[in-house]
Amino acid sequence: MADISIVRSIVEQRDGIGPAGELARLDLRFRALLGTTAWARLPAAVRARFAHRLGENAVVSYTGTIVACRVNAAGWLLSQVCRLIGAPLPLYRVPGMPAAVVVTDDGATGQHWTRLYGRPRGFPQVICSTKRFAGKTGLEEYLGAGFGIALRVRGDDVALHFDSDHYFLALGPVRLRLPRWLAPGDLTVSHVAQDDGGFDFVLTLRHPWLGELMAQRCHFHDQADIASEGRAA
Repeated sequence: MADISIVRSIVEQRDGIGPAGELARLDLRFRALLGTTAWARLPAAVRARFAHRLGENAVVSYTGTIVACRVNAAGWLLSQVCRLIGAPLPLYRVPGMPAAVVVTDDGATGQHWTRLYGRPRGFPQVICSTKRFAGKTGLEEYLGAGFGIALRVRGDDVALHFDSDHYFLALGPVRLRLPRWLAPGDLTVSHVAQDDGGFDFVLTLRHPWLGELMAQRCHFHDQADIASEGRAA
């Protein structure tokens, strides 16, 4: 498991500018998408997580808890239909369940993100997606069965936000942009810094006619930080 504490130290001291040895440990792609000014506004811990270069066979993991999840009737129906493409939306609304995120590099143009959500009985829900630095917005998330989301990145002094620009279906070399009337709604995923050193993962999906389809909040800590606390105890 890769330790981001070194990256965090570099970011806090130099904000991604330093000797070649230090730069080799950094991934500046999110910074490039956001812009230098907006990037500098982010909390240092957020910058460190998104400036962490994943080497070959490296893994970064975060563990935590589902704090809250609300879904209206249309949102529940959408999440069930999306089982056909790998169930990329939360299926269960029980708070207090364990959650985990694992990030690996795809070895080419992006990162694989695997999210695990526990439930009261049975196997946990596992959501897999790939973020690729591609497309007109500079960042796309591939969900499954060829479906994906073009994302726009913005930031402020507490969070890094990913907003859906449009949805698409990629079938080999053919790429079809879904019309807005067929899209599931406006998606925002936020990485929100918290005072305890962890962060909240906040997902909101809002439809122009059907209102808020779903909103999920999970609280996570860097697994490396938890391991360090355990050794200190």
